[in-house]
Amino acid sequence: MPSQEIVDYERKMTRRVLWKLDCHVLPPLALLWLANFIDRSNVGNARIAGLETDTHLHGNQFNTVLAGACLVTRSCYFLSYMLVEMPSNWILKRLGANRWLPIIVCAWGIVTTLTGLVHNLGGILAIRIVLGACEGGLLPGMILYLSTIYKRHELQLRVGIFYASASLSGAFGGLLATAILKMDGIGGLAGWRWIFILEGICTILFCLVAAIYLPADIASARFLTTEEREFAVARFNLDLPPKLAQGTDGEKNSVDINEKEKPSEFHRENASEDLISSRVTQEEEQFEWKEVMRGVLDVQTWLTGFAYFGLIVSLYSYSLFLPTIVAGLGYTGSAAQLHTVPPYVPAVVLTVFIAFLSDRFRWRGPFILICLPIAIVGYIVAITAETDTGRYAAVFLMATGVYPSGPSILSILPNNSNGHYKRATTTALQLAIANCGGFVATFAYTPDQAPKYIRGHTIVLSFLILAWILIAANVCYCLWENKARADGRRQHNLIQYQELWNSGRTSAPIGDRHPDFRFTL
Repeated sequence: MPSQEIVDYERKMTRRVLWKLDCHVLPPLALLWLANFIDRSNVGNARIAGLETDTHLHGNQFNTVLAGACLVTRSCYFLSYMLVEMPSNWILKRLGANRWLPIIVCAWGIVTTLTGLVHNLGGILAIRIVLGACEGGLLPGMILYLSTIYKRHELQLRVGIFYASASLSGAFGGLLATAILKMDGIGGLAGWRWIFILEGICTILFCLVAAIYLPADIASARFLTTEEREFAVARFNLDLPPKLAQGTDGEKNSVDINEKEKPSEFHRENASEDLISSRVTQEEEQFEWKEVMRGVLDVQTWLTGFAYFGLIVSLYSYSLFLPTIVAGLGYTGSAAQLHTVPPYVPAVVLTVFIAFLSDRFRWRGPFILICLPIAIVGYIVAITAETDTGRYAAVFLMATGVYPSGPSILSILPNNSNGHYKRATTTALQLAIANCGGFVATFAYTPDQAPKYIRGHTIVLSFLILAWILIAANVCYCLWENKARADGRRQHNLIQYQELWNSGRTSAPIGDRHPDFRFTL
């Protein structure tokens, strides 16, 4: 087949495969994330619908209820998120994402439904603690799953699409809560109880849809033809770094230090004609604690983890307290619920647009550095505004700056961690660190600050500035490391890896240690 025909064929097949993957993978994931985010933020809507009064909460007890999820899954770092998120990602490969992810959200939905039956602080707190424990593995599992379906620089657009559903959930949750509140008194239950019951049932139904339509991996995707599956697996594997060269007799040979990277794939050049290029695919890789430790000790895990911590403080407090902030501006009941919707609209649009540009330019951190100042300005406006209109305008800027930054920061480690179990560890640990920000978020806004919430806004503003600094540091680190590799100062990685391989101390791929591997900024 002539070279131009090959190029045309590959382009045509790539478009066809990506379209089918997008249509069959993204909608179920968006449903799961939409359900998850609604179930997390519905307590804010329930609060202004009478939850505090009916359950006899007073003072900061509502914040304690919110922190109940955090006490296990956010503030008790090693005892929960470390023990929930990382093992969840390790299990995902064995059980299959198409089974494991729906199971996680189904458990979440059941617990949410039961929230509608509680009557006091103790009951709510117990439910929230279990709710937090169920949450642990979902987001890192979804990010890891997408990284096994899409190539490195196809990832953020897909993360952005399902992440945008979180922004949408803020709007949809407000509209849904407004409609459900009209059921107040039906069955002898208050309207806020119906919010939990019906949204929990919807979550369980979403899980069934996801379990039916999500493929376990590319190779088993039934919606692809045999030709499309073979092409999809081959193009994905070309995105992997090489393992080492093997002789035809099966003996291990040394790695060629002079191998060069071609524009679209890693290529191995060996002196001996009987040497072949060999890659460890994600299906072949076996669990190793060494790979876990590589993930734990990666500096990017901690820089981006604490940066996302700062974003989470804003993201969680925004979704949990926006209804209360709006109510503090003078809106009540259904009017307050409806006024929580508009701020999410520009956030949804910009989240997808920034994700598209990020994949196009192969940038992650630089777009965060551009977007976060918008949110920072929003919090400054909220602090200094003298009118309700000014404070309401500020919440638009908050959402517009924070939400598009989420997919960018979530895509950094899947792009820069190679080797399935290292990537599983880094993505989970990043979120384990970040979700500790939920504990800060729940206590940033207390009732005594109403209606201006200056102290809460100041706390969040400080964390967003910290996040900007940490992302800038991560970008600088990637630039420095990429230059070192381009200058040939990381060639010793090949020798060190070869020694590990020959001694039998690892069977994992060389992954991001390869000197030709380049970090995404």
